[in-house]
Amino acid sequence: MTDNSEQQFSPSFDQQTAVDCLAENTPFSKQQLKLFMQKGAVWLQTIKQTKPNRIRRAKKTLSISDILYFYYNATVLNAAIASPKLISDEINFSVWYKPKGVLCQGSKWADHTTINRWIETNYQFDGQTRSAIIVHRLDKATDGLMLIAHNHKTAKKLTYIFANRQLTKIYHAKVKGIFEQATTFDTPIDNKSAISHVKPIKKDRQNDVTLVEVHIETGRKHQIRKHLSQAGFPIIGDRLYGNDEQHTEDLQLTSVYLQLNLNEHHYEFSLLE
Repeated sequence: MTDNSEQQFSPSFDQQTAVDCLAENTPFSKQQLKLFMQKGAVWLQTIKQTKPNRIRRAKKTLSISDILYFYYNATVLNAAIASPKLISDEINFSVWYKPKGVLCQGSKWADHTTINRWIETNYQFDGQTRSAIIVHRLDKATDGLMLIAHNHKTAKKLTYIFANRQLTKIYHAKVKGIFEQATTFDTPIDNKSAISHVKPIKKDRQNDVTLVEVHIETGRKHQIRKHLSQAGFPIIGDRLYGNDEQHTEDLQLTSVYLQLNLNEHHYEFSLLE
């Protein structure tokens, strides 16, 4: 089987297990296939479903009308990430430090390098695992604070808070150039309102670099990166929106502060000293 391969199979008979069906049609061992399933590379389509869903249980029995989809990409399946770090456990949700390189959304090829899947499979809260639900996102290249919900009721409330801007989000970014004074950027992104308040924290004139604080009112895709690049202050390490040939660093953008109210409680989480 070549890398980046997409295949689909139907069971040979009713009640055939998923792993047996895959083993019958691929060159991989059952042990390998079980690992691929755990990493999210196998999907199941039944006549009762409008779209396929991931299947992780190797001994799941299939009907003759079912279809298994196997998405094999060796690079994706072999990818590893730095471990996220628990900042605060609030029972119904928790706060984590997401390292650079950790995803917030999987693909059809796998989801084991997402923060929520890592939490579900690698972390125990007082000896117990919990479901982990994404309620907001950080770019793969961005590190910092993330909230993870542990039940659907809390996920719905947190999603509403983020969608309706009922919280404070602050980032730190290291940009090319000397950012002299506090400025608000409001250039729309994808024809939607986008507002970023930026102020300098530390100016390094010798290296022509400024550490800035960014408070965003909206959460458009790549909002901070786009606003700063458009203003002539690309973030160091931004190979998508900046001309960063002189720097070999990772993207210098970190989510450092979150503040919100939930269930009549006030919460503040910070990476700042």
